[in-house]
Amino acid sequence: MKPPNRTFSLASVWVNKMAENFTVAIASGKGGTGKTTIAVNLARFLADSAKKVRYLDCDVEEPNGHIFLKPNLVSRENVVVHVPQVNQDKCIACGECGKICQFNAIVCVKEHVLTFEQLCHSCGGCRRVCPADAIDDKPVEIGVIETGNAGQIKFVSGKLSIGNIRAPKLISCVKKNITGDCVTVIDVPPGTACPTVEAVKNTDYVLMVTEPTPFGLNDLKLAVEMVRLLNIPFGVLINRYGLGDDRVEEYCRDENIDVVMKLPDDRRIAEAYSEGGMIVDILPEYTGLFTRLCDYLEGVTEKHNEKRRV
Repeated sequence: MKPPNRTFSLASVWVNKMAENFTVAIASGKGGTGKTTIAVNLARFLADSAKKVRYLDCDVEEPNGHIFLKPNLVSRENVVVHVPQVNQDKCIACGECGKICQFNAIVCVKEHVLTFEQLCHSCGGCRRVCPADAIDDKPVEIGVIETGNAGQIKFVSGKLSIGNIRAPKLISCVKKNITGDCVTVIDVPPGTACPTVEAVKNTDYVLMVTEPTPFGLNDLKLAVEMVRLLNIPFGVLINRYGLGDDRVEEYCRDENIDVVMKLPDDRRIAEAYSEGGMIVDILPEYTGLFTRLCDYLEGVTEKHNEKRRV
């Protein structure tokens, strides 16, 4: 179905005020809350409002932003890290490599050195302390980064290799595409583990998507604790509003957390999602919610700019 013609005259008034170096992370305490739905629609809304936008899919274990944005991919880069490779003929079994490794990725057992590549953080410390110069770098591919364009949106997506656990490293490589010439929307891995922390750290604002259910509230509390420890400004977006109860709102009120947006529990949104459609394309009546969301983010941007000027 051809999307209806849309005009965003109201949006264009405030969008032009949004800092071009502003980075917003769309996160969630659990999977299935609609995080990607919000991320891709926010990116599209900003782009349709004549704002330069970059979308980073950092949910590298299961990236799906491409299903909705349908980018024209122009490049594909293999991401490689280096792990230790021990030359046993040169090794003197002194054990110095194992002493410096904080992750037990390399250990000396009697006269042999064992390496555990999946535990390695590629710091290179073992190679540097080896007195016999017996450790070399071994390249290991951990995933790929694809870049392209989805209309006016600059699109970047990371995909972790099957069986690899180095999601944080790949996410770090994806985030190297952040520049100061456009607003960046980051689609964050769900949860509160290391990949999530890597994706949200050093961003300007975290928008946490949740649902009004006991599971949603439980995981939201964990996510709030994480973001507060990282000292990043944040707010909450309640998806499928009206589905459950009001305990998420009560929690946010008690904790003085801004509820930035409430997206109703609308079957048409689910149907659009199942077909890879966008809310702002198929249901233009909801663009007002995204206008108010970005109006809120404008205020965050102003505080962000004031902080940078200090």
